[in-house]
Amino acid sequence: MRTGRLVLAAFASLRRFKLRSAAMVVGSFVGVAALTLVVSVGGGVERKVLSTVRQIFGERSVLVVAGGSNLLTGPRAGAARLTLEDLEAVAREVPQVEAWDAQQILPAAPIRRAGPSTTGEGGPSATARVVGQTERSPRVWSRTASGGAFFDAAAVSSSARVVVIGETVARELFGSEDPVDSEILVGPVSFRVVGVLERFGTDVHGMDRDDEVVVPLTTAMRRLLNVDTIAGAKLLVRSSARTEAVGREVARVLRERHGLPPGRPDDFMLITDVQVRKMVGNVQRVLFLFLPLAAGVSLLAGGAISAALMLSSVSARVSEIGIRRAVGARPEDIRLQFLLESASAALTGAVAGVAVGAALAELAARRMQLGSVLSVRAVLLGLLASLAVGLAAGVLPARRAAALPPAEALAARG
Repeated sequence: MRTGRLVLAAFASLRRFKLRSAAMVVGSFVGVAALTLVVSVGGGVERKVLSTVRQIFGERSVLVVAGGSNLLTGPRAGAARLTLEDLEAVAREVPQVEAWDAQQILPAAPIRRAGPSTTGEGGPSATARVVGQTERSPRVWSRTASGGAFFDAAAVSSSARVVVIGETVARELFGSEDPVDSEILVGPVSFRVVGVLERFGTDVHGMDRDDEVVVPLTTAMRRLLNVDTIAGAKLLVRSSARTEAVGREVARVLRERHGLPPGRPDDFMLITDVQVRKMVGNVQRVLFLFLPLAAGVSLLAGGAISAALMLSSVSARVSEIGIRRAVGARPEDIRLQFLLESASAALTGAVAGVAVGAALAELAARRMQLGSVLSVRAVLLGLLASLAVGLAAGVLPARRAAALPPAEALAARG
């Protein structure tokens, strides 16, 4: 029999046995939709993680964090003391430290545009994260002002009331107006806006890094928080090959300054680029091994269901197989027809699964601010995996159907 006629016969059989065909299509649909979703979103998350890691950590970085605090969200109560003097000592005693910047953070503070609004009430308000940094921040953190300018060393030494605001804050307080040289209130303290931060977007925790304002470190410590400690710091190392060695030297200096005897745990935490690469590797394994594997299990389960349904179909269609053999169909024709039926059902479900999985992936990407995530790889992987599972599910039923003796099949009809 010609292959074209076999294909038409396969589709005709799928239409004739609607309930069985629908169950086979659903099994493929669920597996491919899940596979497309996790591969697409996983790729977007990986790009976001790598981009954020490169911007925050870089390849020559050592992060110093006070006690159990988190450098990106602010210290928790009871965190060990880490001071500017500690970091200055590290910079003096560890020659491989090229530059450094310290941070102090107020996780959430009321921010308001100073002066009355057009309605006669107070200006627009928002809640934003306040970060205290030094004039070295643009170099160390690779993020400067896209509009206006970043504050300088004089502003830090004098605890000046100047601020660089993120794009989200600028939009909420000023709309389409240029905020530079305007006044805002951070809590009760008035600040002059000197610049707008470069766009960052969300970080790996889903936090909008544009919804923050940066003030001189000394201003944050004295005027906003009334503390003499810092949350942590980032050190730039002269050579990326030396980060681990520099980390050990930094730990030695800090332990000596904090009077920690041998055997006592550190009261600070160090994070090097080597540790960051390990963390990124763990994330990549989860995104591209375990999650697709979990989605693949549902696809295999659908294949097992298809195989069971096709086997039962052979028993129900013995007389049909006998007639086809009687009119000249060869065993390989019968085998190919059943394989085509299984593959066609799988591909039908796969096409629908790719469409739904892609739509869900784009929806999830918008909510997570990942940009467009659908990739050709995800589509091809879903279609090829479904086709492979569909063919594998049809092998045993096809062999069983082809092995039926014509006389026995015709006898079953009678």
